[in-house]
Amino acid sequence: MRTRPFSRLIMTAALGSTLMLLPLTALAYENELFSLKNRWEHTVSDLPANQREGTLDVLSDEVTTLASENPDQPELLIWQGIILASYARERGGFGALGIAGDARDALEQAIALDPQGGNGSAYVTLGALYDNVPGRPISFGSSEKAQQMFQRAVEIRPEGIDVNYYYAAFLLDEGDTAAAREHAERAVNGTPRAQRELSDEALRRDAQAMLNRL
Repeated sequence: MRTRPFSRLIMTAALGSTLMLLPLTALAYENELFSLKNRWEHTVSDLPANQREGTLDVLSDEVTTLASENPDQPELLIWQGIILASYARERGGFGALGIAGDARDALEQAIALDPQGGNGSAYVTLGALYDNVPGRPISFGSSEKAQQMFQRAVEIRPEGIDVNYYYAAFLLDEGDTAAAREHAERAVNGTPRAQRELSDEALRRDAQAMLNRL
């Protein structure tokens, strides 16, 4: 097994008065999440490898605090899971296993609130976690669970670059070259997500490189 990101429109005076009644914490939460998404995107797409771990450590603390203050917001929990999973990947080793477990817990809590998992994002991140961490008794890794998560993500967002790339990588590692090629092709021809264009384009390049090797 491999050890392997809002603006608010005010259209009428009535809507404007309604927004004035919203708690300030709700507006702060949206602004903070927007910042976290952008900083994560910059970190994983632009920073050199030797700078990512420290930056993701800081982002992990921030998103965990924000999620604990807003525990009923599935999007925030999904981003907690994404950022923690990225941090675990960069950190590596046994020290990353607890972080990976926290990422899994946040994603599963998000799915309990939103069965679509943020248009599949929670499922693909869970799939990568189950695929990359060691199996029992060391950790929770499971090829069977990884495949279930990836298949659910593909059902929800079949055109996703991230969904298809990570599923292709899993299938290739499992020895299913034909299915890996199919999903790598779907990743190359897939649709990037809003506010995730940089990371999705990087995955598109990775998918093309995979195809070139097959």
